[in-house]
Amino acid sequence: MSDVSVAAADYLQRSGLAAQFTDAQFTDVQGADVISKVQQHVEALQAFIQTAAAPQLQWQYKVPELGEGGACSLFGQLSEQPYDLTAILGGQTAANQQALTALSKIAAFYRQQSGLDWFGIYQARPNVAGEPVLVKLAYYGAASRAEFPLNSDFAKISNNSTVGLSGTAKVINDVAAYLGTGGEYYTCDPKVQAEACLPLFDQSGKITGIVDAEDFNKNVFTTDALALLVAVCLTVPAYLP
Repeated sequence: MSDVSVAAADYLQRSGLAAQFTDAQFTDVQGADVISKVQQHVEALQAFIQTAAAPQLQWQYKVPELGEGGACSLFGQLSEQPYDLTAILGGQTAANQQALTALSKIAAFYRQQSGLDWFGIYQARPNVAGEPVLVKLAYYGAASRAEFPLNSDFAKISNNSTVGLSGTAKVINDVAAYLGTGGEYYTCDPKVQAEACLPLFDQSGKITGIVDAEDFNKNVFTTDALALLVAVCLTVPAYLP
C-alpha cells in the first residue's frame, strides 16, 4: 500500500467513518475502492495546489450577527464589523499568507469537484482572549460564524465543536430527520439539508481542526462524496498556519 493508502485507512478508522461505510447508504463502492478513490483525489488535489492560480486572500470576511449570549447566528443579519484573521494568526506574515493561499486553493478544488453549496476549513487554536476555538480560515458559500468555542457546553449544540473535541466524524444526510429524532443542530442557514463535519489530525493523531461541508439537498454524502472529503482532510493539516 502507498503512504496515502495507509493514511487513508488510518483516517477512516480514527475518525469513525469506517463503520459508516458498512451502512446501507454507503454501499455504492467497496472499502478497498474507497481508499483507491481517496488516493486519486489526493493526487489531483496536490496537483491543483501546485498549478492553480493564487486566489485573492480573504484576511477579512463577513459574519452573521450572533444571538443573545453569542450562542447562535442570526440568519440574514450581517455584522457591520467583518471578522479579521490577522489577530488570531499573529499578523499578515509571509508564512500565514502562504498557508491561507494553499487552504483557499483546497476550498476551490473542493467546490469544483463536489458542487456542494458550502464548505469551510477550521483550525483549532486559542483566540485573542486565550480561549480554545475552531477558527474558519478558508471557505466558500454564505457568510457564517468565524469562531466556534471548543468546550463541552457549546458542543451540546454544535457538531463543529463536538467533532473538534472528539475527533469523530459526523455525517447528517437529512437534517430535518436528524432534528426529528432529537439531535442537536447549530443552524446558521435554514436551507441546509445535509452536513458532513470531519476532523483533521496531525501526524501524531492530535486533532488540529475540522472541515465542514453542507448542501441544500438531502443524501448528498455518498461514499464517493466522502472519499473526496477524506482526501481533503488528509491534505489540509500540512498547510495549516
